[in-house]
Amino acid sequence: MQLLLLSNSTLAGGAFLEWPQEHLRQFLGGGKRIAFVPYAAVTTGLDHYAKLVQEALGPLGHEVFSLHAEQDKVKALATAEAVLVGGGNTFQLLRTLYGTELLRAIRVRVMGGLPYVGWSAGSNVACPTIMTTNDMPITEVPTLRAMGLVPFQINPHYSDAKPAGQGGETRDQRIAEFLEVNRKAVVAGLREGTLLHVEGDRLTVEGAGMRVFRHGQEPKDVAGGVELRTSLADA
Repeated sequence: MQLLLLSNSTLAGGAFLEWPQEHLRQFLGGGKRIAFVPYAAVTTGLDHYAKLVQEALGPLGHEVFSLHAEQDKVKALATAEAVLVGGGNTFQLLRTLYGTELLRAIRVRVMGGLPYVGWSAGSNVACPTIMTTNDMPITEVPTLRAMGLVPFQINPHYSDAKPAGQGGETRDQRIAEFLEVNRKAVVAGLREGTLLHVEGDRLTVEGAGMRVFRHGQEPKDVAGGVELRTSLADA
């Protein structure tokens, strides 16, 4: 499999998909027909979201079409040379992927070698479940199970900061709660400006780095540029 899993699409002060542009260029190559999955959008219209992606990827030489505009979405996916799954609300995204039968169709194609790019919610659904998303469950999903393209969980937009005056749980505490109930799971907290480049059974951490969490162990920070097994057994 070939995956590019981003924590976020936009850095503060930057343009949409600007910070990972060189990674996208290298990962996708040139002149691909790319299927975009916009269903994580809630307050942004799907047409507008698709236009943003088309404008960001067009200069790289790609043809981007959005699956929401296709009558037979699974058939349209079969014509794609890569798939992009955008960020937004993970629950809305997963519900729609099940409702359109795209979840299984994308999983089959990606496991067969179709390049996959996801950011935020799009990275969450590449995991075994969406249980480590930051999003509010604004809609019910048939199940929390996702594509399972990678064997670990991702927490996008990860930060260990605690704002002054905040009395609630930190992100580390929330992840510890998850691991207390799901003790065999591994969670990769991706800091802003971080992506994971997965190729088969290897992955490379790029950008700001990540923090890896396991039950009963101290979290471990992994810097950008480090190569690991996809299982994160060596992290």
